[in-house]
Amino acid sequence: MTDQVQDDLKGSPDRFGYEWDEYAEILPEHEDQFRRWTVPLSPADWPGKEFLDVGCGMGRNSYWPLKYGAAGGVAVDVDERSLDSARRNLKPFPLMLGKIIGIGAVGLTQFLLWIGLIAMLILVAQAFIPHELMQEVNNMQKTNAMGNAQMAQGTEAARQIFAFKQSLQTANWFLIIGSFVFYFIGGYLFYSSLFAAVGSVVNEDPQEAQSLLLPISMPIIFSFIIMSIAVQDPGGPLALWASLIPFSSPIVMMSRIPYGVPTTVPYWQLLLSMALLAGGFLFTTWMAGRIYRTGILLYGKKPTWKTMWKWAFKNG
Repeated sequence: MTDQVQDDLKGSPDRFGYEWDEYAEILPEHEDQFRRWTVPLSPADWPGKEFLDVGCGMGRNSYWPLKYGAAGGVAVDVDERSLDSARRNLKPFPLMLGKIIGIGAVGLTQFLLWIGLIAMLILVAQAFIPHELMQEVNNMQKTNAMGNAQMAQGTEAARQIFAFKQSLQTANWFLIIGSFVFYFIGGYLFYSSLFAAVGSVVNEDPQEAQSLLLPISMPIIFSFIIMSIAVQDPGGPLALWASLIPFSSPIVMMSRIPYGVPTTVPYWQLLLSMALLAGGFLFTTWMAGRIYRTGILLYGKKPTWKTMWKWAFKNG
């Protein structure tokens, strides 16, 4: 091989790096080009798939699969300027946010269907309650409506049904359901962004994934433990602080709200908790997006939380 050929080969990465650094914008016509190059695949074939983009340049051929819903991919290049352009073009925040919201909408739909199913089962169950027993319950309701402190006498089953119906009638369902939807979405978005960040940096080693997921999973476990305490003492300091911290508020606050707002949960606590959760979600999604844009382009390196933290807060 002549010296001239060797020099030409050495210069190729520099020339490509210069090109992708100077001309790094993804244009609409690039999508048409990508689809012609990947015939017979269509956008509907990409969701859930993974890909390898060797010689990724400024990342335009990785951008479209990710936009179509690909689960992830590995983009490789030898020039740092090309990789920098690829990281910028991947637009980590919108891509990450789109994946998170899409899956969260499915989960919320399932919860709403379950709520509707439970409501239907309650209505159907009333048809199977004996008429005499329902008559006892109605008598108790009339006595209670008249302001009589002495509850009408009845069987144990009638008293339980009466208490159940009273709790349904006196509960602020608009606030409870609204808060449930907010905390479900907020808690899901908060944690899913962290899980997505871990998913973007791990390879195929389950032990590696477990070691990174443990710091995220532990707050969820502790939240359920605190919730059992908050049910017994919804106004206590532990319940208060756990209902404000975004890591635990989606679980703990929902165990306090049924006890009454603003009696047990003042409005300022509820609003502050919601604001902190929304702010926490925006921060974790921003941080996860910065981790995602670097982690998805690397392969073979064993990440740590310290490394991921550097990726999130490094300049550029």
